[in-house]
Amino acid sequence: MKVLLVNGSPHQKGETYHALSLVEKALQDKGVGTEWFWIGNRPVRGCMDCEGCGKTFRCVFSDDTCNDLIEAILKADGVIIGSPVYFAAPNGALCALLDRVFYAASTHGGLFRGKPAAAVASCMRSGANNTVDRINKYFSFSEMPIVSSSYWNMLFDSHSPMGRDERGSKTMQTLGYNMAAMLQSLS
Repeated sequence: MKVLLVNGSPHQKGETYHALSLVEKALQDKGVGTEWFWIGNRPVRGCMDCEGCGKTFRCVFSDDTCNDLIEAILKADGVIIGSPVYFAAPNGALCALLDRVFYAASTHGGLFRGKPAAAVASCMRSGANNTVDRINKYFSFSEMPIVSSSYWNMLFDSHSPMGRDERGSKTMQTLGYNMAAMLQSLS
């Protein structure tokens, strides 16, 4: 079994990576493999509702990582998407990308149906619940079971005035364990 960890930050090894790494360790402790997908820091276009994806279930624009992410999600048994919190919401580039990924693959084809998923937010102070909620809506719309943890799937970053986030670290660990349990139950 393999879980795709999507780093939705423009910083490849930043705070979102750190949060997802905690989940990864828990998954590996339970014998579940992982694969990483970083959205990068190059421009990402938004969906234009051109309906070009209606027959291929892929975006007609191939100048960014949209179709690569669709393929990576299809190959994985589960997916966890992490985002930094920007202005009380997920990274805008990540949202633009996910709009296209889920519109192409789910609106027309239901390609992700039944695949367990979870959202993770890395934040300085607040906005994590909004970020997790927004990402979870992609999963709900796509008929993907949402894996929960023992608290909101958020981790205060190392620069936060909150200090070391022990509860957030434990939440990430529990999320990894719960994803592994979900995958084992489904297999």
